[in-house]
Amino acid sequence: MSEHRRKPPQPQGGGRAAARRGQSGPSSGRRAAPRGATGSPADYGLGHGAGGEEQSHGSRADGRRASQRDSGGRRRAAEPTGGRRGAPTGPGRGRGRPAPDSKRLIDYPRAGKYGWQRWMPSWKLVAGLFVGFVGSLVAVAGIGYAMVGIPDVAKTATAQNNVYYWKDGSQMVATGGETNRQNIDLSQIPEEMRWAVISQENKTFYDDSGIDPKGIARAVFNMARGGQTQGGSTITQQYVKNAMLNDQSQTISRKFKEIFVSIKVGAEVDKDQIMAGYLNSAYYGRNAYGIQAASRAYFNKDAIKLNPGECAFLAAMLKGATYYDPAGTTSVDPVGATSAANSKRARLQMQDTLDKMVEYGHLDASVRAKYTDLPKWQNPRSNTDLKGQIGYLVDLANGYLVTNSKTTGITQDLLQQGGYSIYTTFDKNKVKELEAAVTKVQKANIKPKQRPETDTHVQFGGASVEPDTGAIRAIYGGEDATKHFTDNADQTGAQVGSTFKPFVLAAAMTWGVRDPDLGSSQAQDERTIVSPKSLFSGKNKLKIENYDGSVWKNEKGEEWLQTNDGNVSLGSPPKYKIDLREAMRESVNSAFVQLGMDVGLDKVKESAVSAGLKESSLTNSGFPSFSIGISDPSAIRMAGAYGTFAASGKQRDPYSVEKVTSEKGQIFTHETKTKQAFTAKVADNVTDVLKTVVEKGTGTNAQLPGREVAGKTGTTDGNKSAWFVGYTPQLSTAVTMFRYDDDESNKNRTFLEMFGTGGQEKIHGASFPAQIWHDYMAEALKGTKAKDFPEPQPIGEVVNAEPSPTPTPSATETEEESPSPSATPSETEVEPSPSASETCSNFFDCQDNSAGTTNGNENGGTGEITPTPTATESDGNSRGNGNGGFFGGPGG
Repeated sequence: MSEHRRKPPQPQGGGRAAARRGQSGPSSGRRAAPRGATGSPADYGLGHGAGGEEQSHGSRADGRRASQRDSGGRRRAAEPTGGRRGAPTGPGRGRGRPAPDSKRLIDYPRAGKYGWQRWMPSWKLVAGLFVGFVGSLVAVAGIGYAMVGIPDVAKTATAQNNVYYWKDGSQMVATGGETNRQNIDLSQIPEEMRWAVISQENKTFYDDSGIDPKGIARAVFNMARGGQTQGGSTITQQYVKNAMLNDQSQTISRKFKEIFVSIKVGAEVDKDQIMAGYLNSAYYGRNAYGIQAASRAYFNKDAIKLNPGECAFLAAMLKGATYYDPAGTTSVDPVGATSAANSKRARLQMQDTLDKMVEYGHLDASVRAKYTDLPKWQNPRSNTDLKGQIGYLVDLANGYLVTNSKTTGITQDLLQQGGYSIYTTFDKNKVKELEAAVTKVQKANIKPKQRPETDTHVQFGGASVEPDTGAIRAIYGGEDATKHFTDNADQTGAQVGSTFKPFVLAAAMTWGVRDPDLGSSQAQDERTIVSPKSLFSGKNKLKIENYDGSVWKNEKGEEWLQTNDGNVSLGSPPKYKIDLREAMRESVNSAFVQLGMDVGLDKVKESAVSAGLKESSLTNSGFPSFSIGISDPSAIRMAGAYGTFAASGKQRDPYSVEKVTSEKGQIFTHETKTKQAFTAKVADNVTDVLKTVVEKGTGTNAQLPGREVAGKTGTTDGNKSAWFVGYTPQLSTAVTMFRYDDDESNKNRTFLEMFGTGGQEKIHGASFPAQIWHDYMAEALKGTKAKDFPEPQPIGEVVNAEPSPTPTPSATETEEESPSPSATPSETEVEPSPSASETCSNFFDCQDNSAGTTNGNENGGTGEITPTPTATESDGNSRGNGNGGFFGGPGG
């Protein structure tokens, strides 16, 4: 036997083992000796036991086996002999492995494993969890399927009224809750209507289960990450969505509910019944729910009488009438939802639907060939509560809320459901006063029966904005919102003409003109701020130059010759130089076109946008005529932009809603945001120049006794629109006039000339628009204390300054255009200014305005083509007196 089995017994309580036993404490005890042991140390090869008993001879393995037998096979912790203290023992167990806990339901982390293996789940665990997950989903789906019911389509299309209030808190109108709907049987719906929808929306309608798993997953994913919500992909899902109008919350739980309902409907409801329910509950725009109401709203006929083209047209409306109704919905999107843009979209969608019907075998190609254009549609309004200006005001308020839905929290769908109290900025008295001012001029001067060739299709528009807040206090959208559907205050398409010139002046005072002796990159940095005393050429048919003195030419090599309205040159011959104050007073095109080129048309555009015009309403700034108003911003935006000058350069966007409440409390409150568009020095100098226009220039008809007024007239090329935009410190108002064919189904609508309209040779901004502005503002400001504009601080340098001859009257050019911009006295015929009676129309009160009767020269805009930024040097410094009074030489 080995020597280590013959070690002499250790003294009791001595040695390391004893020390370890001592550390274990009195409660650790000693393992019972196995049966057959004598107590001799030879039994274990360890000498004396803990209690001094002798142990019998034998191996340690024998001892362990004996111990296990003695304990009935239970695994007991054994005192370690040569291993680590506390190491588990037992058959097949490695040193240091934890024993599994037989009481754990899930063996995780895994017992008996070490390192990464301890955290790697077993295949049994993975399989069990998967089965449990799938079972849970099945259970949830089963419960969800059992809990939902099939919706009753008869309960759809219900809505509450929205109540609109005036600025003073009194009620304007309650509207929006009307239910324009009538259910009809599938047999009363043309088969072409059914196939149009199926071909465009869900070609597998009669074969699918009613849901689109990919579309559902995409919608849920987008909602979960806070993105845009998405509707159902199949007709069944869309039908279910329509039938659940009482719950349109955009949440994942509602989406899952919609899925379960769609599954149940797809499984238990006949496809034809689903189709009839969908077509009877869908929203087609114009407050029309269902195919019957839509047929009446667009074509004034019963649905059964719809032809294939009209069916395809109405199928297009299902994509969203805001952008497909050819009447336009500019109250929601003044730029993107115009009549022209919507008509184009509707036609393309309609043609695509017809093509697909042929492709899928639902329509004969010979029948399809009959419908190549939009069908003739009718009046989109029927609610008499919205007559007069009320409909325009409601549209404007609705458009503001929906366009700014990220801020207001009100979408088109939510607004359609109603239940809101909408407190507007509109002043009831000012709205009435603006309408009365327009009506007075219209009735006195516009005679369509007497002058059908010139006085038909005449339109007016107007808007009044508070400079200190941006609040819209009044608008004039047209004669009647139930008859004329485009809001003339919000979207006209009429060019603004010379009322754009103040933005050119503001740009020149903000950035300055470029140095013609420097390269283009350096010239952008080396600029000279312009004073109103700066001199520019007032010559008619001025050859426009780039800022460096080179002649501007278009891509075809053609030069640009800028005319003045009436073909007159203003300024001192032979070079016809005129300072900017007088050029604004007389509305001289050539001076401001060249100024715009010297500053850079990019800066002119930036100036207009900074003042508050929408960039989308501005035309290409690559042509010299950009500076004289070939763009067509709305009357609201023009009033707001001039309000920026009135507020010493502080710009506030026009708005129409102060707050919105519902049964849930306050939903939205407007917060005015102010931007410093121009320095006070720039804005106040622009105002000071525009005061001259009203005091003794083209805008004298807008004078308000006892009040300071600043403003500008505008007349466009071809006399197709006329404007007056002006302001006092408290109120900024824009008035426009134009002729526009109001036949909404006319595909080729254009602006018409106004020569002879109202019995006048030519319509100017200083005529009817200025008169309307005067009559309205006189009433609107009654009881309001007169305020003066801030005194302007000196600004800039006199550009193009040089000694000038004694001022002489302006001369009418009679010679043919020559390369030289000069004209000598012998080449012109000087005409005396007309008398007061010659300058008055049958609409004005004739009066002697001495300094104010000279003609202003508005946007002539003629030339070989239309150009980009440039500059010209001019000389002479005296202003001409103009040649014709009000109508002798057309002006603003």
